[in-house]
Amino acid sequence: METASFSGLLETILFIFAFYYVVKFLARLFLPIMAQKMMEKAADQFQQQQQNYQQQHTSQNTNSEKPKEKKVVGEYVDFEEIE
Repeated sequence: METASFSGLLETILFIFAFYYVVKFLARLFLPIMAQKMMEKAADQFQQQQQNYQQQHTSQNTNSEKPKEKKVVGEYVDFEEIE
């Protein structure tokens, strides 16, 4: 009975090591690709937000830009000091 238990333990440990190295290998393969895709997606979202902001900002400026009335107060008078 001890040999069956020992061989089962050995198989389990071997399986754990194999699983660990397979996951480690796959992570080295796919993590850089996934990180690059995430960065591209974040950059696209940022660019989209910037475009939306610019569109909103320009539409607000065009709506709020009304010709301002210039107040005509009068003519400029130059005063001289009398001694």
